[in-house]
Order: sequence, then C-alpha cells, then structure tokens
Amino acid sequence: MSGWHHRHILDLASFSRDDFASILELAQRFRSLPVTGVRKLPALQGRLVATLFFEPSTRTRSSFELAAKRLSADVMSFSPSSSSLSKGESVLDTARTYVAMGADVLVVRHRSTSVPQQLAADLDRLGERTVVLNGGDGLHSHPSQGLLDLLTLARHFDAQKPTPQALAGKKIVIVGDILHSRVARSNLWALTGCGADVVLCGPRSLLPEDFAAFVDAPPPGLSCDPVAQRGRVTVERRLEQALPGADAVMTLRLQKERMTQQLLTSLERYHRDYGLSHARLQLCGRQVPVLHPGPVNRGVEMTSRLLDDPSICLVEEQVRNGVPVRMALLYLMAAAESAAESSLVSISS
Repeated sequence: MSGWHHRHILDLASFSRDDFASILELAQRFRSLPVTGVRKLPALQGRLVATLFFEPSTRTRSSFELAAKRLSADVMSFSPSSSSLSKGESVLDTARTYVAMGADVLVVRHRSTSVPQQLAADLDRLGERTVVLNGGDGLHSHPSQGLLDLLTLARHFDAQKPTPQALAGKKIVIVGDILHSRVARSNLWALTGCGADVVLCGPRSLLPEDFAAFVDAPPPGLSCDPVAQRGRVTVERRLEQALPGADAVMTLRLQKERMTQQLLTSLERYHRDYGLSHARLQLCGRQVPVLHPGPVNRGVEMTSRLLDDPSICLVEEQVRNGVPVRMALLYLMAAAESAAESSLVSISS
C-alpha cells in the first residue's frame, strides 16, 4: 500500500479509483480474519486511537473501536456528557488534550459541518503528527460509511473479487432524505468514482434539483477530478420511474433532528410515496439488494417485513463490513510503511 497518500481522511471527493481499490482489497483481507481464526493483528500495537464523538452514535463508534482493537491499538473514548465541554472548553482544546496524551489518530464525529477539517488544519498548522479521520460531520461527509456501503455492494456483485470494476455500469438508486444526508454525499463520490450510475429519488423538499450536478465540478480544493470518468447522477421524483432496471436500492433515514422546518406533510404519505416493500421492489424487474445506513425507521423508509428479510436486505451485512473497512482506514493512516508490508503477508489470500 505504498501508494497511499492521504494524511487525513475527511471526505471521499479526493479519492481516486486506485484509492477505492486499495480500501476494498485491504478490507476484504481483513474481513477474512474471523474465518481463519486470527482475531487480532499486531499492526498498530503501541498506537493510540481516540474516538471523539460529539454527537450520539452506536454503529460507527463501536465498529471504529473494535477495528482499532483488532489491530492491537490502544483506544480512548470521549464522552461529551462527562467532558470539560460543559465548562466552556473548545472542541480544538479537547482534541489537543488527546493529542498531548499521545493520540496517533483522532476519529471525530460532530453535528456541525467541517469540524474534522478544521481540526486537521489546526493540527497541521501546529506541526502535530496526529491524523484526523472524519466519523461524520454535519451535512458534509461520512467517509467510512460510504466505503462500507461500497464494499457491501462490490461483494454482492462479485463476492470473490470486490473491486471498483464490480460497480462499473451498475444502476444504484438512492431514495429519501438526500438533503440532510452526509451518507448520500459520500456515496455519490464513492459510487460514481467506481463507475456506477446513481439515481436520486425523493420529494423536492428533501432532494433539491441541483444534486444532479453534485459530482460534475472538480471536488472542493482540487483543480481537477481524481477520477477520469465518473458515473452519472440523475434525479427522479417518482419511485415508480426510478426503480426499473436498478441493480441495487439504498434508502435513507428521515433525519428529523436536522430539519429546521416542516418539510413533510406526514410520515404516512412519505411511506406511501417513497417507502420500500417487497411489492414495490418488483418494479426493478428482478430481485435486487436493499441497503440502509441505519438506524431504520420501520414502516417509514421500508416495511418491517423487508427489513427482516436477509435474502434482500443487506443492513446487517453493512454493519458486518463496517469493522474491516475501518480497520483498513486505520491501518493505512497509522501503520508504519514497513509494518504494513510485513503484516499483509500473514493475511494475504
């Protein structure tokens, strides 16, 4: 993995197709660990990973901490309710406290957009060696979720060789609250970066028309797109028009906590227009997988019967893939070059 050049991981807009390939390959290797009986690797022994989650999380935080422990790293967890934030301490000062205690990686989650980016810039300005991994920020980005969704889909299309090529030319439909979803934004960069075409579907209040041009311009801060030829992004208002020909469907949680005004008339009407069910998925023309980043509002984004059907719903597979993907990210960010090359020998296929 000597070609890895990302110091911090803040979003997926700057990832090349080779970057996506590296993550998928390494995550697939790590995913084999429970099967082979090897539970822990010494790759990050002596390293310290701090999870600074300034907003609630179950899946992301737990899987990052488990991923770090699987790589033999030491882990420190931050809890806002018992921290000095209540005494007026700033987010930067909180982060610098963990840096002073020797943290090699800060996994940062915050309800405000760009907080991980600001922390990374401040740490670079101060000359600190600590790196920042975005665990989800505001309406901006959720890189690890986008990557685990990518692995889940790549494995579905080619379980033996989940590569970016497995996504090329596929039609992926993303349904629901696109406006408030950092997951959708990360998936747009990841899926189109691997050559998939993405159809966004939702009401105008939750899906502005300009999302059709989301990946058209070079990513923020870059003069050119690191991906030579991306997949296309289109917008459809009616699910009946979006689903035909789909290869996979992802539905998103209605993020009522982020809505600053009344954007829906009722949950019942939303489910009627955009909720997924076995019957509605028949419009795809064949059986296709359904994804959801969780947590799921049963009976709103999808029926309970669909959520509990493992032959179609890949929600548990997404959770399962979260640990190896986050292991791959931590490994690439924090492992020394020589340790990375030698450790891979023991898990190579």
